[in-house]
Amino acid sequence: MIARWPWAAGGGPSSEAALVFDRARAHRLLIVPPLFEEMNRTRRLLVETMRRLDAAGIDSMLPDLPGCNESLEPFAAQSLTRWRAAMAHAAQHFDVTHALAVRGGALILPAALPGWLYEPAKGASLLRQMLRARIVAAREQGIAEDSAGLIEQGRKHGLELAGYGFGAALIAELEEAVPPATGLREIRQGELEGGALWLRSEPDDNPQQAEALAQIIAREIAG
Repeated sequence: MIARWPWAAGGGPSSEAALVFDRARAHRLLIVPPLFEEMNRTRRLLVETMRRLDAAGIDSMLPDLPGCNESLEPFAAQSLTRWRAAMAHAAQHFDVTHALAVRGGALILPAALPGWLYEPAKGASLLRQMLRARIVAAREQGIAEDSAGLIEQGRKHGLELAGYGFGAALIAELEEAVPPATGLREIRQGELEGGALWLRSEPDDNPQQAEALAQIIAREIAG
């Protein structure tokens, strides 16, 4: 079902949406989604994982990031700092006990929650991928661009990447952001078998990977 969680938007108190499987059970998992296009490519995988966790007796919550999906906030106003604060609000609102951060979600994971990092990604790596895609697309149109020039522009004025209008703050934070150095368990793609869905050109599904991911979490959350 879709639930709302409170969040202080730029113009005052507001709320964001979250997909939840919530039966007030003891184990409650916050899923911090990947960032940008990887969020779209893996959403079906995460939803199917949540269905399986529900069957295993585990509640789970997948919140929208401010500025993304159904959010009314402008994407250009977002930053990693703002998203991190939003995820902390969501964690508190849903009274979660654990967290699963996927890819770039590791960069905005609330502190002090036990859980898992699924193939955590550095901000600079995500930025490079989007810059490469823009440069290739520009070249096909006869426009010459390079990473250094685009980054300089982004630091000062923001930048259009992968269909998103990045503000300068988000570009600057991505350059330096790394996953937290914590004791959180890292889940590698090889444990799920098959290729990573975020590498595909279109959103896709993989029931076997959803089952494998749910089994890892269910087994380890029980101790």
